Amino acid sequence: MPTDLSPLISATTQWLTCAYPSSGGALSAALTEAQARQAVTVAAWLRYPTPMDAALVSVTGPGGSGRLDWLTGADAPEQGDVAEHAWRSWVDEVVASWAAALLSTPALAEAAVTALAGSWHTSGTPVEFRRLVAPDVHDQQAAALLRHPDLLAPVAELHHPELLTRLDTDRVLDG
Repeated sequence: MPTDLSPLISATTQWLTCAYPSSGGALSAALTEAQARQAVTVAAWLRYPTPMDAALVSVTGPGGSGRLDWLTGADAPEQGDVAEHAWRSWVDEVVASWAAALLSTPALAEAAVTALAGSWHTSGTPVEFRRLVAPDVHDQQAAALLRHPDLLAPVAELHHPELLTRLDTDRVLDG
């Protein structure tokens, strides 16, 4: 059974970086993509915690970017552009929402990374999410739109209660 989440992670990262682009040149774009990829990876690993979950989404597909595009005002792909925008079918709305919440709320990002410790996703491979949980000045400048709580709110709020439930974060947000 396939358990590879990389198509979903890649497409959802691309959606986030298109919806909330970097504020500068090539280095800013790379830093923004790295932050988005880390947030999406953490969100995807939380959303699909077991090999069976990952295999099921690989078979059924995650649902696509339709509602996210509508919510953010993104243009829908033209009919002739279907092949060019096929990646959008691999965007996972819940993962995008959770990633947006992680990017805009440092306490949630910390709790999410901590929750992954010991999961099958992290076993056997050292993983670090520094750009997500401890962005430096360059990261923050490059991803000003991607980390702006007000801009991310419509996406982050879509599935925020489910993220809080998954993380059991009542205590995280109070402290």
